[in-house]
Formats: sequence, C-alpha cells, structure tokens
Amino acid sequence: MSKTDQDLQEAFAGESQANRTYLAFAKKADAEGYTQVAKLFRAAAEAETVHALNHLKELGGIKSTKENLEAAVSGETHEFQNMYPRMIGNAKAEGRKAALRSFDLANQVEKIHAALYQKALENLGKNEQADYYVCQVCGNTVEGEPPDKCPVCGALKKMFRKVE
Repeated sequence: MSKTDQDLQEAFAGESQANRTYLAFAKKADAEGYTQVAKLFRAAAEAETVHALNHLKELGGIKSTKENLEAAVSGETHEFQNMYPRMIGNAKAEGRKAALRSFDLANQVEKIHAALYQKALENLGKNEQADYYVCQVCGNTVEGEPPDKCPVCGALKKMFRKVE
C-alpha cells in the first residue's frame, strides 16, 4: 500500500472519530445549556464527515451497493466474532465492568447488524420498504416497530429512535 493510501486511511479514521467525538460534545453542551456551543460542535462534526467521506472515496472504499453490503456483512461479522470477544476478554481480565458492558452490548448488536445487512443483500433489488429504529441505550437496530422492551439492554420502547 502506498504512503498516500496509508495517509488516507489514517485521515479517514481520524476524521470519523472526530465526527463522533464532536457529536458527543454537542450532546453534553446541550445538556449543560450551551446551545450555541452545541451547534458549533454539530457544524464541525458535519465538516469532519465531509472530510472522511472524501478520503474514503479517494481510497476506493465506496463501491456498488451489493459490494458495500458484502463489506458491511464482513465487517460486522469480524467485529462480533473476533474484535469484541477479544475486547470483552481484556475488560474481564482488568475488572473493567463498564467497559465490559459497553463491549458486550456492542457485540450483541453487531450480530443484529450483520443479519440485517445479509437480509438486505438477499433482497437487493426487491425495493421492499421498512422502517428502522435504534435503541439509544445500546444501539440495537430493529426493522419495523420497536419492541416494548429492548431485547439487548432492557430499555423501554420510548428509547428507540426512528431513522429517517
């Protein structure tokens, strides 16, 4: 891999992390009543997304929808089969209960994501319509109406947000 491609990958990762970090900062600023600061953090997060997408495009990381779905299934499967189990083991060994919960919840949801992507791949071209809801506690993603209680973390139905 060329140095420029390595730089593009590093920049993509950095810009992607900055986006999520700034959105978390915005949420905290809103909670503390700093609406203007929150707006600035959201604006910067949007700019970081533009940067990240430009880098990903230059890397050739955006392909056909079929190829993108295959990559998503592969990535999510890697996370729940390899990445998170290793992280869960480390958190257990270090007695980090909150990190263990965070990793465990994510691991459970990655399995769901992989299944949803696989279903979309199998139904590609059928143009079936469905709504998706995301649990704001654990990230569980459901197709159709959310359950009364999240099967992953136990959060109530009101904690699911519809994705537009």
